[in-house]
Amino acid sequence: MNLAERDLKVIWHPYTQMQTAKPPVPIVRGEGACLYGEDGKKYIDAVSSWWVNIHGHANPYIAQKVAEQLLQLEHVIFAGFTHPAAVELAERLLAILPDNQAKAFYSDNGSTAVEVAIKMCLQYWSNQDKPGTKILAFKNAYHGDTFGAMSVSGRSAFTAAFDSLLFEVEFIDLPNEDNIGNLKSHISSLKSDLACFIFEPLVQGSAGMIMYEAKYLDELMAHCREEEVLTIADEVFTGFGRTGKSFACDHLNTQPDIMCFSKGLTGGTMAFGLTTCTQAIYDAFLSYDKLKTLFHGHSYTANPVACAAALASLDLFLDNATADNINRIVAAHTKFEEKIKHHPKIKATRQTGTILAIEWETGDNTSYFSSLRDKLYHYFLDAGVILRPLGNIIYILPPYCISNDELNYIYRKIEDALEEI
Repeated sequence: MNLAERDLKVIWHPYTQMQTAKPPVPIVRGEGACLYGEDGKKYIDAVSSWWVNIHGHANPYIAQKVAEQLLQLEHVIFAGFTHPAAVELAERLLAILPDNQAKAFYSDNGSTAVEVAIKMCLQYWSNQDKPGTKILAFKNAYHGDTFGAMSVSGRSAFTAAFDSLLFEVEFIDLPNEDNIGNLKSHISSLKSDLACFIFEPLVQGSAGMIMYEAKYLDELMAHCREEEVLTIADEVFTGFGRTGKSFACDHLNTQPDIMCFSKGLTGGTMAFGLTTCTQAIYDAFLSYDKLKTLFHGHSYTANPVACAAALASLDLFLDNATADNINRIVAAHTKFEEKIKHHPKIKATRQTGTILAIEWETGDNTSYFSSLRDKLYHYFLDAGVILRPLGNIIYILPPYCISNDELNYIYRKIEDALEEI
C-alpha cells in the first residue's frame, strides 16, 4: 500500500467528510515555501499549512535550535519549576508586544490560548466579587474548536451539533462608520453584565478573510475601556507579521488587556500557545486565599522544545530580511489585486498585509460547502499550488521566504482559473 492507502485505514482527518473525501496527498518533505509529495510532485504552500508556517518548511536554523534543546532538556513540569527557554521567550515577547502586556501564560495551541483568556476574564471579576459573566464577540468570529472557544465563535454549521451546550454570548456586527455609535451605546447598556470583549483584530480569518478598519476597532476598544469591559485580542492568526506589522494591535492606539498567540509562534514547527495579560489582571489573582488561583494548566505547558522553536522563530522574525520579505509580499499582493479586481468573475478582493483574499462571483451561493470550493481546491492542487478555499473565497497567505517566481506562479494560476472555471 502507498502512504495514502495506509492513512485511510487508520486516520480520521480534521474538517473532512471521510465518506466522500479523496485520498489525502502524501507529503514526505518540505523546503522553503514548498512541499514535496511521495510521488515527487512539488507543491507551493500558498496558505502556510493552515497559517502556521512563516519562515518556510524544515528551516535549518529552527531545526538546529530544536535539536540542541532536545539534547539538553526535553520537558519539565511547569508547576513549581521553570527553565531558561520559557523565561527568555516571555522576556523577549513581552518586550515587543504592546507595553501594557506584563505576564505570559503558556498553553499548547490557539484554542487553549483563547480558553485561558476567557477564564482569566471571568475569574478576574469573580475574584473581586463583581458581576460580569457575559462575553461580547463579533458575528462570524472564529476562536477555536474547544467548547469555550466555540462558544465565543459565530454560530454556524460547524457548531450546530453543540449549540445547546455553548454558553450565551452577545454577538455584534463589525464596527464601521455607520454603526459605531450604536455599538458603543449597546455596550454601555450591557456593561454591568459584560466580563469581556473578544475579537480577531482587523481580519476574521475563517469567516472568509473578512477585513475591517483599525480606526473603528480602536474606537470600540476605547469605549470598552471607559466602561471597564476587558478586551481580548485573538492574534493566533494575525500575529507575527501577517497584517504587515508585527502584531495587528500595532495598528491600534488602544491596546487590549489580554492577547492570544499560537500558529506562527513557533514558525509552524510544533504546537504551542501563549496568552499574555496586563499587570492588573495578574494582580487580581494574587491572594492568600488559594481559591483565587487561576486553575488552568497543561501537561506540556512551556515545553522547552517548543520554547526553543519559538525563540528561533523569533530570531528569524526580528531579522531585517524578514521585514524586507513581508514588505515585498505586501507590494506584490497589492499589484496583483489591482490587476484582477475588476475581472467579471470576481465579486470582491481585499488585502491586509500579507493576506490577499479573492471572492469568486457565485450569485447567492456563497456557502462554505459550495461546489465551487472543491473545484477550485483541486484545480490549484493539480497545478502544484496548495490553496484551501473558504467556500467561494480563495486567499494567499504564504511563508515570508516565498520567492517572487513562486508568487508570480500562484498569481498566474489564479488568472488561469478565472478563465477556465
